Amino acid sequence: MKIWCNADFGAEAMKLLKEGVRAHALVLSDKRNRSVLSVGQRDPKLAGADIAFGQPDPADCLESRRLRWVEVSSAGYTRYDTDAFREGMRARGAAFTNASQVYAQACAEHILAMILALNRQLLASYAGQLGDRAWPYDERRAVSRLLAGQTVVVLGFGAIGRRLAALLAPFGGRIYAVRRQTRSEAGVRIVPEADLTRVLGEDDHVVDILPENASTRNYVNARRIGCFRAGARFYNVGRGATVDQAALIEGLKSGRIGAAYLDATEPEPLPPDHPLWTAPNCFITPHTAGGRSEIDVELVGHFLANLAAFEAGEPLIDRVL
Repeated sequence: MKIWCNADFGAEAMKLLKEGVRAHALVLSDKRNRSVLSVGQRDPKLAGADIAFGQPDPADCLESRRLRWVEVSSAGYTRYDTDAFREGMRARGAAFTNASQVYAQACAEHILAMILALNRQLLASYAGQLGDRAWPYDERRAVSRLLAGQTVVVLGFGAIGRRLAALLAPFGGRIYAVRRQTRSEAGVRIVPEADLTRVLGEDDHVVDILPENASTRNYVNARRIGCFRAGARFYNVGRGATVDQAALIEGLKSGRIGAAYLDATEPEPLPPDHPLWTAPNCFITPHTAGGRSEIDVELVGHFLANLAAFEAGEPLIDRVL
């Protein structure tokens, strides 16, 4: 088979990729990207490929009559989440996978780290260390909270959400998850979207792991923020476009949202003069929740595991279509 790739995973991972596909023909695009968030450009080399790995242009995928499987090197797949792409892939019996499981542990730990940091007032204490170096013993202790027994509402529940739920389980709180498929999950109360307003009134923490598509843009809007339990904290490790950021800022100013942690914003990079930087109790990381030093090797390993399954006719990991 001919395998096309437009990603540059670095020397170690690229060596692993070349060794792992040596039984096939590997075609590397002349326009390769280091970042999995970079939009892949059109490439005539993809036309003769059986498999595409990286961030192929959706139009190239649909025009290639030979293509049988696409694996994107990211958890998100907004550009491919269209009726035209889904119908085109299904019509030819082609598969489409993402790399959600590669990012699940890192994203879940990132969310848990910020939940604990906010609950235990670590950020406020660090700000004091950088500022007046006061010693607010009574005040700081009075507003510290335990995660044990608190309620977390998760918007979107795939690989990342399941891993987060597992990390939260020892704390003994309630976990609600909102998703289209309402099949049961161990330790998690799956609720249909119609019940979201009710569960938002019980939340201590709202975690957005939603992908971006036509149904999720501005999903966290003024109406839904108005349903939050007063002082609830909000976290976004999904996509920036799923949040009405003007409504989020107003929620922070009014106190309806006690604090916000954003790893995804709209746009990215966030301009230095954007009002989110100075919104009260808003903490931002530059889309790093899924990152770690060895991720390139793991992305290639994920693809190679799926390649073995594809060759054997077995189920693919993280299959979307």
